[in-house]
Parts: sequence; structure tokens; C-alpha cells
Amino acid sequence: MAQTTTWSVDLPVIGRTTPDMSRQEVVAHIRRGARLIRRKDLTLVAKARMGHLGGEFSITDVLATLYLHVLNLTVDNLEDPERDRLILSKGHAACALYTTLAAAGLMDVEELETFVQPDSRLNGHPNRLKVKGVEANTGPLGHGLPIAVGEAVAGQMDGSMRRVFVLTGDGELQEGSNWEALMLASQRRLANLCAVADRNHLQQGATTEATNDLSPLDAKARAFGWEVIDVDAHDIDALLDAFAAVPASSGKPTFIIAHSHKGHPISFMSDVVAWHHKLPTDAEVERALAELEASK
Repeated sequence: MAQTTTWSVDLPVIGRTTPDMSRQEVVAHIRRGARLIRRKDLTLVAKARMGHLGGEFSITDVLATLYLHVLNLTVDNLEDPERDRLILSKGHAACALYTTLAAAGLMDVEELETFVQPDSRLNGHPNRLKVKGVEANTGPLGHGLPIAVGEAVAGQMDGSMRRVFVLTGDGELQEGSNWEALMLASQRRLANLCAVADRNHLQQGATTEATNDLSPLDAKARAFGWEVIDVDAHDIDALLDAFAAVPASSGKPTFIIAHSHKGHPISFMSDVVAWHHKLPTDAEVERALAELEASK
């Protein structure tokens, strides 16, 4: 269906939580941020006619929790060697990353409107040479976790307290490079490393179970020597507790299985495999915006 509407929804610079906030206020701040990030992401993808809304919406709560509260990352320390790092291994979800960076005040909100336009820095997959706050060029799946292991080894060698987080899709865990990286991280006892698996059980065209079943993912990660935490990827309280446990007191790297729903919380997108890369019609954008507004 041809698009006839150009949407323009504001994305305020939400910024990080502050130390004086109560736990309830922190949760409300992150939840509001995630809702606004989804609104902007939706309209950017609709305008560009390119993107992966299903997988972007499944990780938005994780990204918002990390960038608005957890990470030691501000606009003033984007090049500080002691900053925390987040690598988005599922690089096709780039629009969610850019939108979250802008919401956190780490890049200009206005630049979001250039997403995948000619000469834009905001490519369909993130490029660290173009965008500050992007830690690795990702897109070919299975690269992010090995890169994160290298970053964590460097931090360990430096005697640094900085942490490295990597967000992977569950479909991409079928790549063997991830399991080599998992073994090395355990061998090196990289307690400064946290991998988050977006466990929505869907990948392009099918379920992960039908393609190459990962279950039992928790037992496999433990067998590779990692601390494992299962968490609801859309429960901000639970995410805060999970990330507060990094680094693990055991000295092991942490593997968080974030049980999510592709397309969450949009009723007609949630758990529908077609929304891996399906683009919304005008009517679907309006309906999704209305559902997000109602979720306040």
C-alpha cells in the first residue's frame, strides 16, 4: 500500500535517571522513555520504508533501561576509555539504537529524521566510524559477541572497572562464532562482560525452534561457564535487578536471557513473524500510535 502520510512525533531528550530518584520514579522514567522511543522508531521506519520494527520493539525496554539508567555513559564521556560499552550485535535493529541514543541525549534528536537517507550517518546498520555512541559495526550476525569478548579482555588487561554489554538476537545464536566466544569468555573469567539474548523465539521467516532449536538455552549457557539470569524483557523492575547483578560475584560472565515478544506491545505485531521486516501501512501506524498512547 502506498504511503500518503508523513508522521512527525516529538522525541524529547529524556536523559538519564538521577541519584535522587526513588526506585518507583526510576521505573516510571524508563517506562516513559521506552514508550516515546517506540513512537519515534515507528514513524522513522514508516517514513524511511526500511527497518525491522518487530525486533526493535522487542529490545526497546532493554535499551531504554541500559542507556537511561545502567550504563556509565554520558555525552561527555563517549570517548573516555573508562566508559561502559553496549554493542548491538543484532545490527538490523539500528533505528531503535539511534532513537535510544537520542532520547538519552547522546546524539541530536533532529538527525533522526535523516535515517537511511542519502549521505546520512544513520545507516540501516550502525557504523562506529560515523556515529559516536556506536561501539561496533554490526549487521553480519554472530559478530557482536566475539567483539564484546575482545573488549572485555582489553578491560581485564587494563585492570579497568568498565563493563561491556552485548545485545544479541536469539536467531543469531545459531552462528558458531558465538559459542567460541562464550567458551573464551568463561576461560578468561570475564566478569565485566554481560550478554543479553533477545529471546523472542522468532527470526526471519520462521521460529527459532523450527530453524535450529536453541533450547534449553539456559542450560547450554551454564554448561559454557556463564552465570545465567532469566528475565522478562518488558519488566523494567526485573531488568534493573538483572543488570544490578553485573558483574557477577562468582567472577563469571553473565548471560541474561531476556524473554521478549517481537513487536511488543502492539497487538497486531506481537509474536507475528512477518514483522521481522514488514513495513506498516498508514492505518497500521495510526493504530500503533494509538495503542502506545493508551499504554501510558
